[in-house]
Amino acid sequence: MNTRNVTPRMKPLSARKSAILCALDVGTSKIVCLVARLMPIESSDTLRGRTHRCKILGIGHQRSRGIKGGAVVDMDEAEQAIRLTVDAAERMAGVQVESVLVNVTGGRLASTHYNANINVGGDSVDSGDVHRVLEAAAAQTARQGQAVLHSLPTGFSLDATRGIRDPKGMIGDKLGADMHVVGCDAAATRNLMLAIERCHLDVEAMVATPYASGLSALVDDEADMGTVLIDLGGGTTSIGVFSGERIVHVDAFAVGGNHVTMDVARGLTIRLTDAERLKTLYGSCIASTSDEREAIAITQVGEDGDHAHHVPKSHLVRIVRPRVEEILELVRDRLKAAGLAPGVRQRVVLTGGACQLTGMPEAARRILNSQVRIGRPLGIQGLPESAKSPAFSASLGLLIYPQVAGIEHFEPRRSNVMKGTGTDGYISRVGRWLRESF
Repeated sequence: MNTRNVTPRMKPLSARKSAILCALDVGTSKIVCLVARLMPIESSDTLRGRTHRCKILGIGHQRSRGIKGGAVVDMDEAEQAIRLTVDAAERMAGVQVESVLVNVTGGRLASTHYNANINVGGDSVDSGDVHRVLEAAAAQTARQGQAVLHSLPTGFSLDATRGIRDPKGMIGDKLGADMHVVGCDAAATRNLMLAIERCHLDVEAMVATPYASGLSALVDDEADMGTVLIDLGGGTTSIGVFSGERIVHVDAFAVGGNHVTMDVARGLTIRLTDAERLKTLYGSCIASTSDEREAIAITQVGEDGDHAHHVPKSHLVRIVRPRVEEILELVRDRLKAAGLAPGVRQRVVLTGGACQLTGMPEAARRILNSQVRIGRPLGIQGLPESAKSPAFSASLGLLIYPQVAGIEHFEPRRSNVMKGTGTDGYISRVGRWLRESF
């Protein structure tokens, strides 16, 4: 793999040590910065993958500028918005932020699956064999113009037996590994990193938005049994499919809640700020018998507030509903094309700010033909009420990501110098153990 195409890697978080981390959610409609202290905890039955408890120390958020469809379109405006957001979080937390974890939504997020096999000669599989087969799978992932965000082993095989979670200690002739790689356009990640680095901040890791949202909004049983998570953002809708406690598919497209707002502004000839307010207060994806009788006051472009018009709420619903249905149908069609179409028995979790539209779960249930619930951040302390909504799922998922970053496997894992010592990196591993343990 060309290491220049791998985004910054997060060092695994020691299960015994506390840490202060900063998450930066750069979205199309808002930018959020969270500063949190992560403290070691005992394992939980509902959130088994978490090793630390998150306590929010500082929070800052601003209306997004310079971002469209999840990608940077104006470097100066994006930099200014990021600076203001991080500054607000720093002041509240009383700490100086030097590095951030950031999510990625734009740049055509996509999944690719690879597999590799090695011979183990009928012996029992050891950690060295597992490492070799993962290296072989990861070595295939280089693609021109693509940045690798995640490289996740999804399962192993041993001879004819598939779906093995941990093959160590088992006996066989041929060991195989399946690798799920999440990538996006390298130019999109470079520009996002540049906007952040211009604020004198380092990027610790870049996380695909649906992965981050799933880490914060799903309980372990959902991630294990099979769940489709749909993050409905302002400028983008992203999809994450989870199975066997791993994310197994990622996709995204540049249609979101802002497109609903734009339709309302055009349909009613009103300002965008008024359209956003009407969408939030009265917008709905389902019609009701009272819509014709309920009137909404609007002020059209070029008129003052003294000349308000009244339109029936049904007019607004007729504008909102088709766009929402289009978004959900795009999700359905993309999942079907990937061979992952949700069914009656599968759960769908909706998150992101746009999922809060009235009637969204009902519309998703009808179009996707699945069980549907709204996903909110789970297991986070110190959150203000305003941040407990689905709109903050990705932001808070960035704080959970370091607890699971260790399962990823990028090639090369160790430097050639380390391999050439003849000690297999022994001194390096002892040094790392000392740092993490004390």
